Amino acid sequence: KNNQIPLKAWYADIDLSSNNNNIRIVQSHDTDRRETVSEFAEKLNAVVVVNGGYFLMDNNPTEHVGLLMTNHTIHSKALSSLLRGESRYFVTRGAIGITDQNQVDIAWVTSRHDSVFEWTNPVENSSNLPNNLLDYSQSIHWDVRDAIQAGPVLISKSKINISIENEVFFDTKIPEINPRTAAGYTSDGKLILMVVDGRQPDSRGVYLEELAIMMKQFHCIEALNLDGGGSSAMVADSRLLNRPGGRTFQREIMSAIGVFYHN
Repeated sequence: KNNQIPLKAWYADIDLSSNNNNIRIVQSHDTDRRETVSEFAEKLNAVVVVNGGYFLMDNNPTEHVGLLMTNHTIHSKALSSLLRGESRYFVTRGAIGITDQNQVDIAWVTSRHDSVFEWTNPVENSSNLPNNLLDYSQSIHWDVRDAIQAGPVLISKSKINISIENEVFFDTKIPEINPRTAAGYTSDGKLILMVVDGRQPDSRGVYLEELAIMMKQFHCIEALNLDGGGSSAMVADSRLLNRPGGRTFQREIMSAIGVFYHN
C-alpha cells in the first residue's frame, strides 16, 4: 500500500533454486481458448497463477498476440512486425521464458520459421521512424521450454529501461495509468510476480515507470510488463488476492504463468 498514491499491489516471491518449485507457462484448452486465472489454478492445482500475454478479446476462439510456447511447442509465433498507421515496423518485443532447468529469462525476441531468437538490445524504432529490417545476425537462438511475449521490458541489465518506443507501444493505451501485472527475477534466483490494482478509489493503477520502480525495489535484474487492465489478476492458494476492475469478477484470459509445488 502507498500512503501518497492510493495504490494496492500484491507480489509473490518464488525460490527458483528449490526443487519443489516448478514454473510453467500455461494456456487455455477451453473451446474459446480462454479461462479465468482461478480456473487455471483450480484445473492445474497451481499454488500461484497470474495472467500472462496479450490476446485478441473480440475473437472466438481467441488468438494470442505474440509468442506463446509451452513444452518446446510454439502455439503462437513471436511478433516480427506490425502496422502503425501507414507504416510497418519490424520489432523485437519483450518476452519471459523458462528453461528446462526451471530458470527464468527475459529477452527481446522474434520468431523465424519454427525457432525463437533473442536480441541483446531491442531493434530501434520510434514514432514515424520505423525499422524496416530485422538483421538476424544480431540475434541468437533463445533456448527456453516455455515462453510468453508481452511487453514492454521494464528492467534490463539491472537498470530501469522501458522500451516503449522500440517495442512500438506508442499510440496505444499501454503506457497510460493502468492496472498492471509484471514478472521479473533477481540475481539470487527469485522469481517476482506482481499485480497492481487500478481504476479504483483505493488504487489508481500505475504508469510503466512506476511499475518498473516497484519491481526494482524487489531487486529484479530483468522485468517485463505483462497484459494489464481488466486482465490483471493473481490467485494464490486458490484465493483471488486482488480486485480486477474493482470487482471479484475475473476476465477470461488465454495464457498465464503458473507456479507449482511438488513435495
